[in-house]
Amino acid sequence: MIGVNGEQLGIVSIAKAQQLADEQELDLVKIAPTAQPPVCKILDYGKHRYDQMKREKEAKKNQKIVELKEVRLSMTIDVNDINIKAKNASKFLKEGNKVKVSLKMRGRQTAFASQGIDVMNKFYEGLKDVAVIEKKPATEGRNIIMILAPSNNK
Repeated sequence: MIGVNGEQLGIVSIAKAQQLADEQELDLVKIAPTAQPPVCKILDYGKHRYDQMKREKEAKKNQKIVELKEVRLSMTIDVNDINIKAKNASKFLKEGNKVKVSLKMRGRQTAFASQGIDVMNKFYEGLKDVAVIEKKPATEGRNIIMILAPSNNK
């Protein structure tokens, strides 16, 4: 059993432990119920729960949620347009988000999927310093999809 100020009180019967807690007008809480013998502590349970919720809320606030942003390309995209889209993707990556790069093939373009993969690779060349490929360009039906993640070298 552990006392109010964290001092060890040793092994105590349940009745005596409850009596000590009642004398101090506090609660008897099992801290480690699976231990042999179980570890109990005398504390104000309401305050304990409040502090615990406060810690969880603080941890949740400091947590970074990674979003998946999307950039769409086409098979016939010009070099300057690729640079502009790469600049936008770079901004997303610097914020810590992942970027999904998709290219939709239309009509007969599906027969030339290798050209679409070349467009994807050109796009990645502009982002090599801020991104790593998480999923290589792959054809999925009429789409070619690649996922980029921010690189760790900052």
